[in-house]
Amino acid sequence: MPALLCMSLFLHKSAGAQGNASARYEIDAKRIGVSPTDKDALPRSREFLRLDSTYYVGWMYEGLYKFERSADYLGYKYAAVPLQKAFDLLDKDYGNRLRNIYSSFMYYEQNRNRMSDLFEIAYALQNCYNSIEMPDSTMALLDRIESYRFQKDYFGVYNERAWIYHRNRFFTSEKFSFLKNSVEENEDMAFRCCYHQLDLIQQNRSINDYWYGPQQSEDDILSVEHNLALLHCYNKNYDSAEYHYQHLIAGNRVVWGNYANMQHEMGNIDSAITYYSMPQGVREHALSEPDYYLPEIFVYGGRTKEAITMVREKIESSGSTPGFGWYNIALARSYLYDGQLDSAGFFLDKAQNFKELHLHTTLTQSQYEFTINLLRVQLLDKKMDEVKFLNKGWWYSPGSLYDLLSLKVQKMMMEYVVVNELAANPERQRIIYDLFCGESTVSYDEIMYLLKDFNSPYFRKRCDYSKGNDKRMRIRKYFKLFSAKLKLEDGDDEDANMEADSLLQEVYAQEGIQLDTANEKLFLARAYEILSNTSDDEDKQAEHDRYQNSFLEEYPQLVPFSNLRMKMKLTVAGNDDAITAQVIEDLKDCNIEWLEEGDNVAEASISFVKKGKNYQVLFNVVSASGKAIVSGGEMIFKDAEKTGKELALRLFAKGGGLEFEAVKEEAAEQLP
Repeated sequence: MPALLCMSLFLHKSAGAQGNASARYEIDAKRIGVSPTDKDALPRSREFLRLDSTYYVGWMYEGLYKFERSADYLGYKYAAVPLQKAFDLLDKDYGNRLRNIYSSFMYYEQNRNRMSDLFEIAYALQNCYNSIEMPDSTMALLDRIESYRFQKDYFGVYNERAWIYHRNRFFTSEKFSFLKNSVEENEDMAFRCCYHQLDLIQQNRSINDYWYGPQQSEDDILSVEHNLALLHCYNKNYDSAEYHYQHLIAGNRVVWGNYANMQHEMGNIDSAITYYSMPQGVREHALSEPDYYLPEIFVYGGRTKEAITMVREKIESSGSTPGFGWYNIALARSYLYDGQLDSAGFFLDKAQNFKELHLHTTLTQSQYEFTINLLRVQLLDKKMDEVKFLNKGWWYSPGSLYDLLSLKVQKMMMEYVVVNELAANPERQRIIYDLFCGESTVSYDEIMYLLKDFNSPYFRKRCDYSKGNDKRMRIRKYFKLFSAKLKLEDGDDEDANMEADSLLQEVYAQEGIQLDTANEKLFLARAYEILSNTSDDEDKQAEHDRYQNSFLEEYPQLVPFSNLRMKMKLTVAGNDDAITAQVIEDLKDCNIEWLEEGDNVAEASISFVKKGKNYQVLFNVVSASGKAIVSGGEMIFKDAEKTGKELALRLFAKGGGLEFEAVKEEAAEQLP
């Protein structure tokens, strides 16, 4: 009886194996000519699973199909399940073959398609885990790939580990067990992984040269140098980072956006613009960092309208895919510095309500939230300044006082949120206090908006040290600017004036070396703003007027939010009726010192034309030295409600639609 039972089991197993082999042969035949990313791949995967659900191919096709089309958290989560199943089944059935794949050329040729499938599955699975913030699962996957001990490590296991350590450097082992317990230790592990990867490449170089040719290791080395360049830049080893970037450039493997980040961090603004503008190898459904950072640099140069156009075009072309939230932040910043506060608030709301995925980037969710909140602090601060600008008698207006109180409370609450986020950030000294860090997502000016309300001996001491010792010579002037600003906020007007004046003399003496006048207008404007605020005495009136005029020329959009009262002559022409008279009355009620005559002051010329039920206002503004501030300004309106206030802002180069209606202007311009 036992013998018969054994024979029966043997025959059953043999029949099953034959049926299984037959199904797998059919699957292998049918997969030829159909890529896992083709539109027919999903129904084909279901067919493969019906034929044999224990064969990895059907799961691979399903997983790769879903991965290729994923653009959100759920997409990557659902793709990871069949991909992990495919990896497990492939390892179960063919793991031993793959571990011995380099035993001979013939054996390699027989099994290399399986190895190719393994790497394709592993690459997609790794990206899924990274996209849904599961680095521990990525590390486990890398451990399994390493267990194959491939002679040539196509996957770059230790190089990928380096990226994971750097990407998650601000967490500790309490969050993910593989991590160390400080940013410094995690960065050290990232460096160790990179150098170990280079050692492995060298150890196997001679035998791999024999198998693949004498140039086979070059691309592997450049892959490691890519990470080393990022690591050295983050750790402020700029010479070492430049060394690796030059290798990457020579090998045609550089990511220009990363190199631009380093140029930006070094204060080489013009070079950063050049490299951000280079063709970028951006992956589909992922953030394009240059499209986030380039508009910020345009803001430095006062090119706010160009920044707005650039980001709007990017949003329209990319749609609601990963990166959409970051682009909305960039758009909000561009509107904010253009004086269009309602639009800035609208796009900050859009960014906050979008579930962003931080794919193929070291930028994180905590940075995303911090950036939105810090911009809100600045927005609320500017709204308070706008209330004062639009009503020079705000201090005795109940409505204005109520608005100011409400905004003040909102700002204090938001500052509380931001300060707590800052305190909880273990790398705040690097990505916030260092200014211009390539890993930062906020500008130096936004950082100033936060720190000026939390002036402390610590920040003053840090600025005093950095303005003379920072490795980046072109960034030292920004610490000097911060130092002057902190002194002003602390009531040390005389010291603030002296430092700002000395700073401008120094940078103008080295124009072209230490100062890029085309791209550092925001820096110059802030310096002139400090000087204007600290020279408002009768005996310094000429200096005050000169500084104000320079402030206006460098960055007119900032003037209404500076609490400075700009001197300006006004010329009005054209249609004169009750509506235009009301517009001019409201305009004159703003915080501008209107003069009938006088030399060396800015001049605004306004002309009204009535066209049917509408009015057209044409306006131009020139500075005291004759520089055009607004040329060919135009606005169309129907009634006087808020038109004079809006016109006052547009005299300082604020953007906005051609047709102005008070109700529409309060709601931000929306994208489709």
